[in-house]
Amino acid sequence: MGKVQYEGGGYKVLSDREIADIHETTMKVLTQVGFEIYYPPALQLLENSGARVDWEINRVYPTRDLISRCIKSAPSEFVYYGLEPGQEITVGGKKVHFGTGGLAIFVLDLERNKRNSTIKDLSDLARLADNLEYVDFFIIPVYPHDINMDNIDLNSFYHALRCTGKPVMGGSLNPDGVENVVQMASFLAGGLENLMRRPFIGFIASITSPLKISSEQVELIMKVAGYRLPLATSTAPAAGATSPVTLAGTLVQQNAEALMGIILAQLVNPGTPVFYSAVPVTMDMRTMSFLMGSIESGLMNAAITQMAHYYRVPCYITVGATDSKLPDAQAAHESATTAMLAGLAGGNFIHEAFGMLDGALTASYAQYVIDNDIIGSCLRTLQGIEINSDSLAFDVISRVGPGGHYLSDEHTVKHMISETYSPQASDRQPYQGWIDAGAKDSWNRAESVVLEILNRQIKSYIPSQIEELIYNKFPEIVLIA
Repeated sequence: MGKVQYEGGGYKVLSDREIADIHETTMKVLTQVGFEIYYPPALQLLENSGARVDWEINRVYPTRDLISRCIKSAPSEFVYYGLEPGQEITVGGKKVHFGTGGLAIFVLDLERNKRNSTIKDLSDLARLADNLEYVDFFIIPVYPHDINMDNIDLNSFYHALRCTGKPVMGGSLNPDGVENVVQMASFLAGGLENLMRRPFIGFIASITSPLKISSEQVELIMKVAGYRLPLATSTAPAAGATSPVTLAGTLVQQNAEALMGIILAQLVNPGTPVFYSAVPVTMDMRTMSFLMGSIESGLMNAAITQMAHYYRVPCYITVGATDSKLPDAQAAHESATTAMLAGLAGGNFIHEAFGMLDGALTASYAQYVIDNDIIGSCLRTLQGIEINSDSLAFDVISRVGPGGHYLSDEHTVKHMISETYSPQASDRQPYQGWIDAGAKDSWNRAESVVLEILNRQIKSYIPSQIEELIYNKFPEIVLIA
């Protein structure tokens, strides 16, 4: 039995007129203000494709025709595979998928210590994500401080692929990272052509707000597009700092930035599975802190989803991360409200939805489980209420009649599991039962779930003969006991 497919799209924060206004203003930004790109091969490619380039200031002005052609050449949906059969997801339309992400530099571990993240944390979080039913894909969530910078890409992807059978994505932190990771993944796929046909890895590049791409990130975009692998060109404007303080103004700027990522990918290799990618945040003007858990960030992600639907390109958006430092009430309500908005809007590839505290600086083991419960509630909302002759239950009501009860009725037994959602870290028993069970809060209960998962026998998704081949080719891979 395959994955249950959930769809959103019922919530629309923007009207059709407002979407058109954002689009038209974006066209003026791209054609009149332009984009700074510090990579001559990209500027030459854009110029050869019809864009105007001011070489003295490294600024490119794409034409409306060029923008339109590139949007149309981007796939409206694609299949993102995992190493485990049945874990593939179809990305696009109004199909909703939630996953991890963040590249946090700290973890909040099961001893409740905040410390630097390690490669062991990456491996354990991949195992945890593999066993949480509502995690659809695994974006590498932590920076492993104990790995040499030159070897981070290879080690991060290796341990992610080894410990989860779900689709894997991550950034690249050194020039050779993409080639090494692609070569390693090709061993697993049985060749590069097989990997390109059924991709189970993808990459994230970054666009700098406002309206700029560094040479390293443009080169990364062009390399990944050359392999025709899934690509996110993440843009993270901060309203009031690196984009206009108004949400509408930030939407215009991020739209221009997201479209530039699509343009570059499609010019290199038409048909590359690229996301309309955006990670907008707001700011607390009192503290100058970037806010990922604000309701305004949730609103912008819902609006971004509508813009991606307008262009018919799958969207990569960010919700679920909280600005709270602990798995507390603030973490729960910020994660729940932003995730619900994105799901109802029909977000396709919703990342950082699991475990991210302190503005995505810290990954929490326990919060992974709590967020899994939250995402489960979001998906149950998308599932809605099934109306048919059986669920309307006239025969059942007639059979029980006035003054009866439904506890032992066969209709209750048939539907009691499928009709209602049961979260893992919530307590729903009477007060005295909660006391007798140790009076544990959600944080305690989530930690118990994590321990149970991590105490299971380790399952490797990399066959032993392929492991040996990878070790011989890449001796810089660090093994974990």
